[in-house]
Amino acid sequence: MEFLRPATWDEALAAKAEYPTALPIAGGTDVMVELNFDVHRPSAILDLNRVTELTEWTNDGSVVRLGASVPYARIISELSGPLPGLALAAHTVGSPQIRNRGGVGGNLGAASPAGDSHPALLAAGRDVQVEAASVRGTRLIPIDEFYVGVKRNCLEADELIRAVHVPVADGPQQFSKIGTRNAMVIAVCAFGFALHPKNGTVGTGIGSAAPTPRRAVEAEEYLQGVLAERGLWESGELLGTEVVQRFGELVKAAASPIDDVRGTADYRRHALAVMARRTLTWCWNDYGKQIRSAA
Repeated sequence: MEFLRPATWDEALAAKAEYPTALPIAGGTDVMVELNFDVHRPSAILDLNRVTELTEWTNDGSVVRLGASVPYARIISELSGPLPGLALAAHTVGSPQIRNRGGVGGNLGAASPAGDSHPALLAAGRDVQVEAASVRGTRLIPIDEFYVGVKRNCLEADELIRAVHVPVADGPQQFSKIGTRNAMVIAVCAFGFALHPKNGTVGTGIGSAAPTPRRAVEAEEYLQGVLAERGLWESGELLGTEVVQRFGELVKAAASPIDDVRGTADYRRHALAVMARRTLTWCWNDYGKQIRSAA
């Protein structure tokens, strides 16, 4: 097995071009598990830990460009304001040691439907983009096009994830996760939700309940319609039990889970409906308070 250790981003891209089957490693929180259990034996390992720019982030006021290797612990401590949904998801990742090592780039690269960052990224809006690069150039991939199958993404063989571009939150965001215990657990199912009052939309993200992370599109469209028709964006008045219940049922219908060792498909659907109702209620209550305080 070859071990490649570039010092710069250009060197990393050159190494990936020369060894397209090389497996990138930064935090190693997913990769080392597979190596230790002999699940995966790549021909080469591409160690990105010396590429310091991957651990940097910027915020221009409208979009956060989050380096692929910014650890979850720093997302929690430094970005809970502009990226509240992602910060909440980061809180649920593994242990303190894992949160100090793992980052969103690795989560995206693994493309596991149970990855904790995926529901939050989907809920953050359709403008979320994955920045992928190779010696051929750089491209921005819309988050909705990134996941193509179980643990499969749309990256070309010579591409590496450099960053993810996430709009700064303009409304409340939430993340909810159910596991077989309270910490250090793979999600039985997870749900991300966000309000986007500037453009009158809402965002959803379903995790660990379909072959890939996905949105609950019909639920989004239903809720957006209710908020617009009733003038609730302007008034901040209560949604009502019927709206909240219907939203939960539409989220439940959007999932296509399986039975496995962590939970049954029926339980996952039920849990998603509950999490959808709760996160919607939490976000809307916060939004209503904001509207009333500004009046």
